[in-house]
Amino acid sequence: MTVHLSPPEALLALGADYNRHNDALHSLYVMEINGARPATAVGRQIPRTQHLAKSALHIVEALNEKPMFPSPGIRSVYARIRQLAHLALDAADHLLDAEDILDDTRVGAPSEHGVPLTAEEAREEVRGRLILVRDLTALGADDALATAELLTVEMRHQRLLPAGRSLDLSPAQRTALRAVARGFVTIDRHTDKPRVSHDDVRVSISTIRSLEARGLLNREETPRILHDERVHLTADGCRTLAASFGHPRPPALTAARPAQPRATATPARSR
Repeated sequence: MTVHLSPPEALLALGADYNRHNDALHSLYVMEINGARPATAVGRQIPRTQHLAKSALHIVEALNEKPMFPSPGIRSVYARIRQLAHLALDAADHLLDAEDILDDTRVGAPSEHGVPLTAEEAREEVRGRLILVRDLTALGADDALATAELLTVEMRHQRLLPAGRSLDLSPAQRTALRAVARGFVTIDRHTDKPRVSHDDVRVSISTIRSLEARGLLNREETPRILHDERVHLTADGCRTLAASFGHPRPPALTAARPAQPRATATPARSR
């Protein structure tokens, strides 16, 4: 059964695909490029990258079917989504170049310098292109989240989406959903503890489990060392997070310091 996603929800799903893509790219750069068949490994990455561009353009097509007034916010949404598509297309071009370099080296064809590259020289050239791909796609999930939030607010103003509603989510749960959407949260399977790649965000394993129990999150294996599982939004998770847009954001969760007893005879020190 196909789950229909609204454009904001589809943007959140696109952000999850960016996170999957970047995990696979990390594995390609760290491990697979040094294997026996690097060209094959690069070739497997190309359709993943092209898929990001196609998904972004499908969202543009879905927006074109809606009777929206082209407000400054909506024009910004279109520009952001097209930028996501163009960045992915540029990244795919770099991967195609990398595949050609490896194929030419394998058959002994001359490089652009006029002589064939050695296997290690070819890998070094390819690593440089993989860094470019990484830089082009690194902020995809963050940008998709920001665009989904802006689009939701604009569509509500134009009465193309129902008004936002208060959800049965704690501040910790809302923080966790946003962190997952941005690609911050992985799980170390050996300790069953989350690893959060942002110093200002705290996500506990109990919060992850509570959202998993509600069907809003799931885990997928990831090739990153010490990051055995990536936490992703489910379709219901995308819908729930999109419905929360427009409400005050929860503060970043930090460990609270215990209150210090105040001596009545001594004034508090100024900071």
